[in-house]
Amino acid sequence: MPKETFFNLPEAKRQRIIDLALAEFAENDYDTASISRIVAQAGIAKGSFYQYFENKEDLYMYLLTLGAEAKAQFLGSNPPDPAMGTFAYIRWLSAAGIQFELARPQLSQIGYRAVRSGALPAALQEQARTGAAVFFRQLVEQGQARGDIAPDIDADLAAFLFNVIFTELGGYLLNRLPDEVAEEDGRSLFETPEAARLFDQVLHILEAGMGKT
Repeated sequence: MPKETFFNLPEAKRQRIIDLALAEFAENDYDTASISRIVAQAGIAKGSFYQYFENKEDLYMYLLTLGAEAKAQFLGSNPPDPAMGTFAYIRWLSAAGIQFELARPQLSQIGYRAVRSGALPAALQEQARTGAAVFFRQLVEQGQARGDIAPDIDADLAAFLFNVIFTELGGYLLNRLPDEVAEEDGRSLFETPEAARLFDQVLHILEAGMGKT
């Protein structure tokens, strides 16, 4: 995470560095993103960068954290109907995620690149795995309590399946549909008809297999 010296910068200068870093990592994979380009555009010495961040990975982790925080805030600003069923909630979550991608395209593109390239730092991978496991276990338990998921379904197994499918689905679709969305056209992958069709099939399979009959 950034050093204290970064947070002590004037707000305008701090935001400019963030904006330039977002643009750099949104347009380039982790390996090809350049700190030299960022500092040159920011008009600061490269040595100054290392007074603000430990290294390139430190900056990258910070941007990914900003993305996760921004998405959580975005989703929380317009929460779903509490009475919404489990699978309807997943559809809502997907639609809200698309709206976030349209509202914050650079943050979303950085996330896509991280999934595609497998460049997530180990610490963030572990944090994401742990958070996802807890989220899907709660989703299953709430679904069973509501009657959306059959009570005889093993909750641990169902949570595991949800976790694996939705953790890997974005990368799967990016690999299966590499030309579906041009990076510059501003659309979310999940807005495209083929990706939407496949996503709907995933939900249909899960609901048919886990739903209360």
